[in-house]
Parts: sequence; C-alpha cells; structure tokens
Amino acid sequence: MKSAVVVFPGLNRDRDMIAALTKISGTPPAVVWHQETEIPDVDLIVIPGGFSYGDYLRAGAIAARSPIMDAIRDKAAKGVKVLGVCNGFQILTEAGLLPGVLMRNASLKFVCREVKLTVANNGTPFTRGYNDGQVIRCPVAHHDGNYFADAETLARIEGNGQVAFRYAEGTNPNGSINDIAGVFNEQKNVLGLMPHPENLIEAAHGGSDGRALFSGLLEQAA
Repeated sequence: MKSAVVVFPGLNRDRDMIAALTKISGTPPAVVWHQETEIPDVDLIVIPGGFSYGDYLRAGAIAARSPIMDAIRDKAAKGVKVLGVCNGFQILTEAGLLPGVLMRNASLKFVCREVKLTVANNGTPFTRGYNDGQVIRCPVAHHDGNYFADAETLARIEGNGQVAFRYAEGTNPNGSINDIAGVFNEQKNVLGLMPHPENLIEAAHGGSDGRALFSGLLEQAA
C-alpha cells in the first residue's frame, strides 16, 4: 500500500502516523508539506493529529485553506482513500470533505485517555478488518472533539451508514452527538476519526486494536 502523510505546522502526531504506516505496510509513506500543490500516486492520504496553527480561529480552520487541500479534494473525488485523525478530522470538516463540525469538548477541558469504540459500519475499506458492532479500545487526546451536525445532516449520515465508529459503554469523552467518534463521506472513501488508532497497533502500545484499520486497507490495496 502506497501512502502519503500530509504535514501542517503544529501537528505532533505525524511521526506516530509515519511509524505506524511503515510498520504495518513495510513501506515508508511519502511526506507532503502543506504548501505543496501535488500528492504522489498513492492508495491512502493521511492527515494526522496535533494542533495545526495552534488551533487559532477554530481547530483545523487555517490548515483547511492550505494549498495542498485542493490536491486532496481532487484525489478524494477520484476515489483515493483519505484518513483524517483528530486534528486531521477537524481539517477535513473545515475543508468540506466531511459533514458536520467539531466543537469544544462539552467539559471545556482537554481530554487524554483511553476510550472504547463500537464499529458502526464494517462494510468499508477502512473498517473491513473489524466485525460489525465490535467494541475496540483506542486512545483519545483532544480539546475540540465534540462532533455536531444539524438534524437534517445527522439524519442523512445515519441513514447512509456514514457513521464509522461510536463511543461505547459510556466512554464518550467530549459530548459528541449520537456518540459519534468517526464519520465517512457519502462515497465512504474519506474517513474522519477523533481517536488515534496509530497509537494502539502493537503490544508495546498495550494493545493492537487500532491495527486492523490499517491492515484492512493494506489487504484491499494488495
């Protein structure tokens, strides 16, 4: 699987994502700076987590207007898979590639802990490595992870199977509506996810529940 990791000023999980993709696929991803205007020929584009531009204005708002985003939109329109994790999720919503918005956590506090996720739709390239309804562990670390969509948008994404993961068993860390932890676009080749699967892929991390997201993509690309 050929992949690319897009880097913005202020991100702090790019090295984690590069390490995870390298370990699982055996091939280091291309690293693309946000001021570039082209993405190489890859199977997967990843926008990792952190605090691009210090979360000024709104989390992800400035990064969503970087030159590289036009190239990402073009690739996504052609069916290339795009994954945004944490700040990457925020950037994708701000760029209009995913529905809804991510607001300040309901507690108004930064949250950094492990949560449980329920797999809401395993019929996609991103989630094919899990069973439908499977509960997995995954760490979160965010201040603006409170997912919200208006009633019409919410009904549409729920009806279209665009909810990828939900916080399970009372572990919702941010107040997200319908316990939503991750959503797809309509074509389901773009996924935004607040938790960090790249930080739970091997025994050294304390578990490997996040690994199937990447290995499923790898198997499909093979």
